[in-house]
Amino acid sequence: MGRGAVRLFCLPFAGGNSYAYRDWAKHLGADIEVDAVELPGRGRRSGEPLLLSMDALVDDALQQMRPRLEAPYAIYGHSMGACLAYLLTHAIGDADLPVPLHLFCSGRNAPSVTGEDRGRHLLPRDDFIRELREMGGCPDAILNDHDLMDYFLPILRADFQAHASYAYQPRPPLGVALTAMMGTEDRETERAAVVEWQRETQHALDLVEYPGGHFFINDHLPAIARHISAKL
Repeated sequence: MGRGAVRLFCLPFAGGNSYAYRDWAKHLGADIEVDAVELPGRGRRSGEPLLLSMDALVDDALQQMRPRLEAPYAIYGHSMGACLAYLLTHAIGDADLPVPLHLFCSGRNAPSVTGEDRGRHLLPRDDFIRELREMGGCPDAILNDHDLMDYFLPILRADFQAHASYAYQPRPPLGVALTAMMGTEDRETERAAVVEWQRETQHALDLVEYPGGHFFINDHLPAIARHISAKL
């Protein structure tokens, strides 16, 4: 990294991989380096066993990131990745490693808000695919391709299982600035529940709303990138 550059670690949403962040560098400032974290069982690590708990995902991500946690850096995560980013930031502090400049969490209610676990990872194939279609973010061309779904469904089920198994444990608020982003039509989040991210940071919460559903990030990448660049 060049002098004065900031590394932005990007964590995947359920079923996602590092490829999801392939276009981010084009929209972020030249002084921000995108470092997309690859979790086991997908992308470059597709031959590795899938992990079924948030603790295991945190441990794996921290092991990858640890050699590159030289300041300055920030962390971004969407949906499951937002929860992972939050837990990682605590794990980094617990390990007495340099903490991030900023934490960006999108597409998820605050971790203290306990939602109804619908056990989506246990749904029959057709019902599970129907849930994915309603969430958006996955093109119909993939959802309708039987062979592609044979590949992606185990990854998605594992990630949903890991996310559903997470139980919030209250921690002192982070000394890290936090931005929460949400889609105004996202059925996975509620504004009042997103505002609860405030209890997880000592700083004033930065709340940003965009039109769209759960994958509003796909429609507003330039604006999101501008906001992240401004914060960093």
